[in-house]
Amino acid sequence: MKEIKLTDVGRLKNELAKYKKGRKFDIRLFNQIARLAWLGKIVLCPLGPEDPECKAWLLHMQPLEGLAAEIIRVDEDLNGMPFASQIHILDAEQGAALAAIFREGMEQRTRDLNALNQRDFYFERFFPRGEKP
Repeated sequence: MKEIKLTDVGRLKNELAKYKKGRKFDIRLFNQIARLAWLGKIVLCPLGPEDPECKAWLLHMQPLEGLAAEIIRVDEDLNGMPFASQIHILDAEQGAALAAIFREGMEQRTRDLNALNQRDFYFERFFPRGEKP
């Protein structure tokens, strides 16, 4: 855990300003997080909803399970902790991009599930050329 001495007000203000801006992930990590976002495995919320100057986001990633966990790999962070088990402060630009990717993935999964719900497997398999029974 990071320790900030309260006796140095200037340093405290600098640290707070840094947190308000958030962190940019490199391309590799952003792509990994974007894959999780598309699958709906992230939680995003504004860092300071009452502060109009604070545009940063809090980001938490949920671990993948099943087939997705076998196919999609998420790296460990530099400190050796599983990257997905941490809460991150993300900058405004990347946070907004991840929110859009999250929405896009949810809309696509909804379309796929609706199509699956409407699909008639029996007639596709036993009457493939549109024949009537």
